[in-house]
Amino acid sequence: MSSPAVAPRITQRMIAPLTRVHLPTVPEALASLLRTIIVALFLLTFLLQPQLVPSESMERTLLVGDFVLVDKQIFAPAGKAGTPAAWLEPHRDVSRGDIIVFHHPDPPYLVKRVAGVPGDRIRMEDGHVMVNGEPQAEPYAAFEPVVRGVFPDEFPGKVYPDPQVDSGWWRQLQSLTRDGELVVPQGEYFVLGDNRNHSLDSRFWGFVPRQAIIARPLVIYFSLARPSATDVQQAEDVRLGHDGELSSRLIGFARWKRIFRIVH
Repeated sequence: MSSPAVAPRITQRMIAPLTRVHLPTVPEALASLLRTIIVALFLLTFLLQPQLVPSESMERTLLVGDFVLVDKQIFAPAGKAGTPAAWLEPHRDVSRGDIIVFHHPDPPYLVKRVAGVPGDRIRMEDGHVMVNGEPQAEPYAAFEPVVRGVFPDEFPGKVYPDPQVDSGWWRQLQSLTRDGELVVPQGEYFVLGDNRNHSLDSRFWGFVPRQAIIARPLVIYFSLARPSATDVQQAEDVRLGHDGELSSRLIGFARWKRIFRIVH
């Protein structure tokens, strides 16, 4: 005769304690929000700043409607080496090929690519840059047709050719030209737009002083779909979709594949 089954004895140790969820108090929530604000202000003040690309002068690298984060630390003047952010990233000088953000009278900020550094001898032949007698590889440069004189393509010119050229810069250009080459002075930089035939840059208004350079673009964090006034041929992921489908209209306001793209 089998013995009756004995029910297991439940002890206090076998009962798992209930997990208590701690809800932050109002002071804790405010302190967390304050810390977030302080970190954001630190980043925006010393390291990063959002910028909207307003023109086509840097296509295809940067398109109208791109929102970029710019690094304000790397090109900061040497006198700011003691700022709270200096230990996060070393300073370095501006190099040929760098994309820079700099102060400009109109508009107040511009984005261009450095084509010549102090001491360089610059000339352009058929739109292509020659530095110190050597042709430069420029895979980023775009050449769209434009109804204009040959001044942007053959530089420096000898005849005042274009009403968009600043007259003061034209006189300075003649004094700095040696044997058909423009010599970049100390403390100055010669910049060009990647959309070479649709960019008002150093060819038209002169050099960028070192102290005017404030940042370099780092990453595209968002991109609104905007048409190109210069008709630069763009990759499929940056074209606007106008096929009339509802799905295209719902998602077509942004260039999704450009988000988080590194700028170089």
